[in-house]
Amino acid sequence: MTTASHPPTATNPYLAGNFAPILEETTAFDLRISGSLPAELDGRLLRIGPNPPGLADPERHHWFIGSGMTHGVRLRDGSAEWYRSRYVIDDEVVRALGRAPLSGPHHGMGGGGANTNVIGIGGRTFAIVEAGSLPVELTDELECIARNDFDGTLPGSFTAHPKVDPDTGDLHAVVYYWEWDYVQYVVVGADARVKHAANIAVPGKPMTHDCAISASQVVVFDLPCTFDLEMAMSGPTLPYRWTPDYGARVGLIPKFGSADEVRWCELDEPCYVYHPMNAVDQADGTVVMEAVVHPSTFADDLRGPNEGGTTFERWTIDPKAGRVRRAVLDDTSQEFPRHHEGLIGKPYRYGYAAQFDSIGPNESLRLGSLLKHDLANGTTERHEVGAGRASNEAVFVPRLGAETEDDGWVLAYVYDGATDTSDIIVVDAQDFTGEPVARVHLPVRVPFGFHGNWVPTARV
Repeated sequence: MTTASHPPTATNPYLAGNFAPILEETTAFDLRISGSLPAELDGRLLRIGPNPPGLADPERHHWFIGSGMTHGVRLRDGSAEWYRSRYVIDDEVVRALGRAPLSGPHHGMGGGGANTNVIGIGGRTFAIVEAGSLPVELTDELECIARNDFDGTLPGSFTAHPKVDPDTGDLHAVVYYWEWDYVQYVVVGADARVKHAANIAVPGKPMTHDCAISASQVVVFDLPCTFDLEMAMSGPTLPYRWTPDYGARVGLIPKFGSADEVRWCELDEPCYVYHPMNAVDQADGTVVMEAVVHPSTFADDLRGPNEGGTTFERWTIDPKAGRVRRAVLDDTSQEFPRHHEGLIGKPYRYGYAAQFDSIGPNESLRLGSLLKHDLANGTTERHEVGAGRASNEAVFVPRLGAETEDDGWVLAYVYDGATDTSDIIVVDAQDFTGEPVARVHLPVRVPFGFHGNWVPTARV
């Protein structure tokens, strides 16, 4: 199949180029590989992004809006067995494409759409999103099964960014919904059932996209991008905008803690964090977190997070002083920070990110090369993906039996503008500036979407 696109538009950059949705699902087998694919990579490289099934209104379309489309490649024994792309069935896909509706519960006004992340929990696969719609369970081949509130245990909304405690398998998440005067701290067990929830009062209705966890704490963001009722009433766009007078603060709540245990720490100036990299407890009671920081979001550009360059920063969250101290580690504009996820909440040295040039309204964001941060030496390496090519978010996959933190591979979907197709690149993380050890060539392009994960094959 080909990946026909929506007609290009000069009025909305998020409907043009590789931001544009594709109009068909694809199945392809026995994918061509350049180089040598490591035989021990046994699993699925999944990702997801918004992909409206009908013609979107260029005047109102927001990059974060639209039915989800999952993409996945199955790797095994040095081969790439298949690539699949599939719509996550929601109300709009049912209307536009005549698909049968999914079964399962709804939450609030959510139309069933899940378009921001795709994860594996307890041998199951879920497409997830924040702020309303429930998770959608998928088969291993990315076909939709049903909407799922974690078998009736989820109190309400969920998030696109749960953090997995590597010691317990528990998923810690901070959840929001436009009707709530609180954010909700939720813990989901490795069996995909909720085991703890606490409602944390906040003064407004902030967009809380992500969280971080240390060994003992959960980091809660209360930052000045808040719900706008007038925008919500005016039509289908993202009803959140920059409100700098709201203030900016970060909370620490003990794992499995109650709302009255939150300790709030103020920032000196407003900013926004979509994605932290990691957080680590310190002996003096502070928590040190690395994150990508935006100067603002949805202040001038209401269609995407495009308000000027980002910085990669270290925040020292000090509950005794009630303050957050900020230090810039790298001023290269970047996003989608990841690291060795076996070290979530633990001391670590290396992190990875994608170039993410934010250049202002009426032009699209520009993605490009991959970055590797050495937090011990304070240095950054760049993996150049090639002229006319741009990388989505990368993930790190450790080698079996690895003895060093960066012994493994960095995997990413990379778009090639010359061919209008995408590849998966496999980079030796210890030879980060070198050529990929393998490229898996896809027959179609994978649009610039959001998040994904390596889901290894279960070993029994």
